Amino acid sequence: MQSSSPPPSFLSPFFPKESRQLYCLLLTALFSLLIFLSFLSPNSSSSSSSSSFSTAIRYSAGPLTALSTSSPLPPSFAYFISGSDGDGNRILRLLQAVYHPKNLYLLHLDRAAPQEQRDRLARAVRSVAAFRSIRNVHVVGNADFANPRGCSALAATLHGAAVLLRIAAEWDWFVNLDASDYPLMTQDDLLHVFSFLPRDLNFIQHTNYIGWRESRRIRPIIVDPGLYLSSRTDIFYATQKRELPNAYRLFTAGSSSVILSRKFIEYCILGTDNLPRTLLMYYSNMPSPQTNYFQTVLCNSPEFNRKIVNDNLHYVTWDTSPDKEPRLLNVSDLGNMTQSGAVFGTRFTKDDPVLDRIDQEVLSRGPSKIVPGGWCLGGGHTDPCSIWGNPDILRPGPGARKLTNVIVQLLSDKSFHSHQCIWD
Repeated sequence: MQSSSPPPSFLSPFFPKESRQLYCLLLTALFSLLIFLSFLSPNSSSSSSSSSFSTAIRYSAGPLTALSTSSPLPPSFAYFISGSDGDGNRILRLLQAVYHPKNLYLLHLDRAAPQEQRDRLARAVRSVAAFRSIRNVHVVGNADFANPRGCSALAATLHGAAVLLRIAAEWDWFVNLDASDYPLMTQDDLLHVFSFLPRDLNFIQHTNYIGWRESRRIRPIIVDPGLYLSSRTDIFYATQKRELPNAYRLFTAGSSSVILSRKFIEYCILGTDNLPRTLLMYYSNMPSPQTNYFQTVLCNSPEFNRKIVNDNLHYVTWDTSPDKEPRLLNVSDLGNMTQSGAVFGTRFTKDDPVLDRIDQEVLSRGPSKIVPGGWCLGGGHTDPCSIWGNPDILRPGPGARKLTNVIVQLLSDKSFHSHQCIWD
């Protein structure tokens, strides 16, 4: 029997008025997730919920056990992991840290890396029994240039998304990671929490406040030779400046990291609406368009601009330089990172000691091993993932509890409505 009371006001911008049944679905799913996690903690105590959706249940630090059979089936993530010359080992380590048989992986060493490095990466992937048997890890053979200062990086990301759409039809979210990223929780944590969320949500930082970016990243006109030369050449600037558009509103962010729904990726790659291609043409001669493109397409699309969460679930700190680049993370950031509830950290130097600490203290990952999860059946002193079983079995840990609190806060009345594609 349907209730005659209206849906909570903080969800009203999230779904169209004619889809109000989904309000209850989202509420029920998130409350079920909170209650489920609280019961899995043996020392947890319940707390009364207030009028704010974000204050529901507080948890103690007790361990979590395997996913119950009554929980929804886990989703699937399609990872596009990219790097450049010398990043092969970093990509392989990142792959092992985010691997799960439910997911799909596409590894891209851009054309600045010699072909021998791509061949070596492909051989390393084939040498791992789980990768070889489950066959969900792929390496791009004909690589693209991906200059982070030009539009070739955006073209490479869109190419990767198109390949992932063609490889498999089962995945639910697209995630792009750089070789300098690293996970801050297990895939069992991530898959468990996202099992309770609508599959058309998009997690992406965005703002329509242009500020200093107007003079440095929007009005300048650049040419990226990576689009038409077979050798790596840096971008160069034209003397002219462009006017700001009035046919659509520009949105931007400080990061190119995104978690996008499959439906939105299909809209960008395969859709009949011309907006994604129009904006791609506009951004093709703009500096660092990968920090603007998806944000602008989402917020100018009536079908998707009410299905955005203004957070990319990455932990990042910014330096004080004029270009506002992410600061390199180190051991001094470990406490804040692991307590933040973020899924990934951005950026780390190669083989930084903090990565070993994350492996040991957060992921329980041995050197050159896959992060163990509910699908791993090995034991003793051997690699637990050398023997595997049902990939739908998850063993969420403390990271799932932290991520749940973050998601609840992001969807609260004070956060969700006030941070979603605001048009000043």
